[in-house]
Amino acid sequence: MNRSENPSGAGEHPPFGVSRYYQGLAQSLDPTVDPIAAQFVPQEGEHRILPYEDSDPIGDRRYTVAPRLIHHYADRALLLVNDRCAVYCRHCFRRHFTGYGGGRITTAELDAACAYLERTPAVTEVLLSGGDPLMLGDAELCAVIDRLRQARPDCLIRVCTRLPVVLPSRITEAFAEALGNRRPAWVVVHANHPRELTAEFRTAVNRLLRAGIPVANQSVLLRGVNDHVETLQELFSTLVRVGVRPYYLFQGDLAAGTSHFRTTIERGLELMRELRLRMSGLALPTYAVDLPDGGGKVPVESALIRIEATAYVLRGPNGREYRYPREVDMVKRSDQEVGTRAGPTPAPSPETPSVSLRRLSPSTASRGRLRRAESAPGGSAPAGDR
Repeated sequence: MNRSENPSGAGEHPPFGVSRYYQGLAQSLDPTVDPIAAQFVPQEGEHRILPYEDSDPIGDRRYTVAPRLIHHYADRALLLVNDRCAVYCRHCFRRHFTGYGGGRITTAELDAACAYLERTPAVTEVLLSGGDPLMLGDAELCAVIDRLRQARPDCLIRVCTRLPVVLPSRITEAFAEALGNRRPAWVVVHANHPRELTAEFRTAVNRLLRAGIPVANQSVLLRGVNDHVETLQELFSTLVRVGVRPYYLFQGDLAAGTSHFRTTIERGLELMRELRLRMSGLALPTYAVDLPDGGGKVPVESALIRIEATAYVLRGPNGREYRYPREVDMVKRSDQEVGTRAGPTPAPSPETPSVSLRRLSPSTASRGRLRRAESAPGGSAPAGDR
């Protein structure tokens, strides 16, 4: 998408916005030292867009079969029900849509998606994503699910959301009960750092589990946030203890302006080897990568064919070979800038003041459209949608 087609700049940078709750988890608003701030505060690295990066790195547009409906994998389809988030993650891979995709799904768009599902019986699972579907109110989200159930009563519903992590008050008893009444359904959340697994997060998860809704987690391997074995060990072991299945650990996508977050695949493999020596298999996610050019998601360890000087060669689900860039020199340079914020971090101090993001310098905060997502209807990219 070029600038003339996209005068607002959508896809170059996510909008800027954060819930007060999630902002409060940061011990500093400096993204170079705090792993929470790094996920919502813009950095200079976002302006470095590499030739192989894209605002749609996993090929959503290519696999769009109806307005907002993406059918990439044979047995499941993804529906973008909303383009808003409570926190706009700086590592977002759906940059062409999140915050710029036209708001909530319309009745006409939902009807078109349902018509496709009715004539495509191979689809047995529908993922609700965005944006974040839980930015819709209870009644509105349940109406979407009910319309899908009307079209395809046999389909599993997967709700892909970050709100249990970034705005856990959204998961009310009423919402959990409403979703429980619409089973079979799963909730897949997106936690990247153990500091996100607060008492409030655990309360939200418990409400879902008591309603009969299984919960899984997908993380992204983020340089300077969680690329440290102790950090990942604490994250995954805590998730298991609270009843959340660690599902995937994703290698960073080739999203425009996110190279400062990506590790090398060698580092990801090394971390997984170390984790296997320390942890039960129950706590180990699959380390996966979305291949360039819409090649699909593959487990790194089984798909990796060889490592070349400038690329990793991996075999896709279709049997073709794909090349994922090997950014060794860039990682070394950026590591010198980032420091060691990914290491184990102390719990937030109760004396830490809550600092308003309005105090961020205009040169940082105004690079995205300032959107404070302090509450959502009905109680208050995502993840989990791959």
